Amino acid sequence: MATNIGMMDSAYFVGRNEILTWINDRLQLNLSRVEEAASGAVQCQMLDMTFPGVVPMHKVNFDAKNEYDMIQNYKVLQDVFNKLKITKPLEINRLVKGRPLDNLEFLQWLKRFCDSINGGIMNENYNPVERRSRNGKERSVKGSNKIPKSLQTNNNHPLPNSGSVGLSKASGPKPAKAAEVQALLKELADLKISTDLLEKERDFYFSKLRDVEILCQTPELDDLPIVVAVKKILYATDANESALEDAQEYLNQSLGVEDEAEANGEQQEEEKTQA
Repeated sequence: MATNIGMMDSAYFVGRNEILTWINDRLQLNLSRVEEAASGAVQCQMLDMTFPGVVPMHKVNFDAKNEYDMIQNYKVLQDVFNKLKITKPLEINRLVKGRPLDNLEFLQWLKRFCDSINGGIMNENYNPVERRSRNGKERSVKGSNKIPKSLQTNNNHPLPNSGSVGLSKASGPKPAKAAEVQALLKELADLKISTDLLEKERDFYFSKLRDVEILCQTPELDDLPIVVAVKKILYATDANESALEDAQEYLNQSLGVEDEAEANGEQQEEEKTQA
C-alpha cells in the first residue's frame, strides 16, 4: 500500500488533464480545474470507491463553499486515513485555500495511492451518483447530472415510431464534400499535435515551479528574504497583476537596499557641495 510516496515519484508528473479525466470518469463529474476539488468531497468519494463501506458518505458535504464546511469534509477524510492507517499528513489549511499547486499535488498522490490498491481499474459496480445522494435526492455537485455515455449513444438514435425520423432526414444537413472532410480532419490532427506539445511544455515548466516551491518550503530557508519574495510571486492570486514589483519592494526593504542607496546619494551630494 503506497501511503508514503516520494516527491520524485512518477505520480507527481501526472498532468492536470489526466487527473481531471480520472476524477470525472470515475465519479461522473465534470470538473474543469483541480481547485474545484478543494472542498475534500471528491477525495472522500474516491476513497469510498476504492474502499467500499469505509467512508461515512452521509457526513460528506458536496455543497461545501466556505472553509468551515470544507474542514469538516477533511475531518471525515482524516478519520478514514486513520482507519486505513494512511500516514500521509493532511495539510488542511493549505488545501482549503484552493491553490492549484497544493490541490494538484494531493490529487496526484491520491491517484497513485488508489491505483496501487485497484491497479487503476475502475469499479464498475460502484454508483457514484447514488452514493452522493441523500434521502433519494442527488446533492448538487458540479457535473453530477452528467449523462452516462450509454444513454448519450442511445439518444443519438430516435425511436422508429417517434414520428421525427422523416423530418430529421429531410431537414438534416447535406453530406460534406470528401475534400472538405479531409481538410477538416487534417486541421484537427494538426491542432491535436499542437495541443499535445503545449501540454508537454506546460507540464515541463509546472514541474520546475513545483521544484522551486518545494525548495522554498525547507524549514531552514523559510524566513530568508529571497524565499519570502519568491513565495509572494508563487502564491499571488491576482491573475491580472504581476507580483514581481511587490516582491522586489519587500526584498529591497529586507536587505536595506533602499536605505543604502539613499545614504550613497546623500554622500555624493555632500561631496559635491564640499567641492
